[in-house]
Amino acid sequence: MNDQKLINDAIDYMARLLGGNSGGHDAAHSVRVYENALKIAEKESACDMTVVALASILHDVDDHKLFDSVNNDNARRFLEGKNISDEKIDEICCVINSVSFSKNRGKKPETIEGKIVQDADRLDALGAIGIARTFAYGGEHGRSIEDSVQHFYDKLLLIMDELNTDAAKAMAVKRHGFLEAFIAELKEEI
Repeated sequence: MNDQKLINDAIDYMARLLGGNSGGHDAAHSVRVYENALKIAEKESACDMTVVALASILHDVDDHKLFDSVNNDNARRFLEGKNISDEKIDEICCVINSVSFSKNRGKKPETIEGKIVQDADRLDALGAIGIARTFAYGGEHGRSIEDSVQHFYDKLLLIMDELNTDAAKAMAVKRHGFLEAFIAELKEEI
């Protein structure tokens, strides 16, 4: 199987699983993470692009906020169906498991692939997209505007200082500034 077919199949699989989500962890989010990962990877040291691609696309298919799966069941089911070796599946799942902000706060992934995918996901929590996702998630979970804004202080404004790669840090500067400007404007309006 060629890599592009494998990537397209992974996107289709992920989209089927995340299709009903409107709280910021939808298929469009995973595609943006994949695209961020490609941008970071092209500027960073050599990495296994198959691991980066598949881990970034599949990073939310077992998210504890969305699924009751164990041991990356959904990701493993897809990967096993594509005849990917057990060793490569474990590597991809290890990267996936390093992504979650809440579960990995202050932890740096050991591999360059993990660093790239973690950064790619965190970039999607910054800037205009990050703001939109925060309020989409908050609305889906009955949070007020004020409760959703607290998420900026609990997570979003901390991300830039916790990124792993120089490429992601460069991408984050403008997005982080946009968050700060938004918060300042919101405080003035409230």
